[in-house]
Amino acid sequence: MSAAEDLPSVHGVETRTCIRRYETSDEAVVVDLWSRAAKLAHPFIEGEGEGERARKLREVYLRAAENWVAEVDGEVVALLGLLGDEIGGLFVDPRAQGRGVGRELVRHAAELRGGGLRLEVFEANARARGFYECMGFAERGRRLDEESGHQLIVMVRPPSPGPAAPAR
Repeated sequence: MSAAEDLPSVHGVETRTCIRRYETSDEAVVVDLWSRAAKLAHPFIEGEGEGERARKLREVYLRAAENWVAEVDGEVVALLGLLGDEIGGLFVDPRAQGRGVGRELVRHAAELRGGGLRLEVFEANARARGFYECMGFAERGRRLDEESGHQLIVMVRPPSPGPAAPAR
């Protein structure tokens, strides 16, 4: 399926999502989906999804982070980058948004890290803030993003409680 084609419909078509580690052979499709998703999520950032920011994704983030991709019926449709317990980025192809792919990636990251995660999200990105709140994240602070000049919200999801102690 080419990137220009529509993803399979969720109505009447069974789709299968697979989460796996990013491979260097995924770079072209990941950079393309990141560019489209970033432009949609961050229209307030000049040059988002292109130029220097795309170079930084390829040369820094895809190499430094523990990256995971989600495939729907064999097509890569999302990227999640982990830096320790921090989600450095979650980008879902605009055609796949609202289908649970982002939720599956965040759940996968939470399983890898015992439930506890943190992230930063732009204040102006209300859709992402709402998504993360639904995923159990809560605001823990704010800071100015020096590169863009926009406000970031620091969000934290607490670790999963350990197994209950046996009753005595």
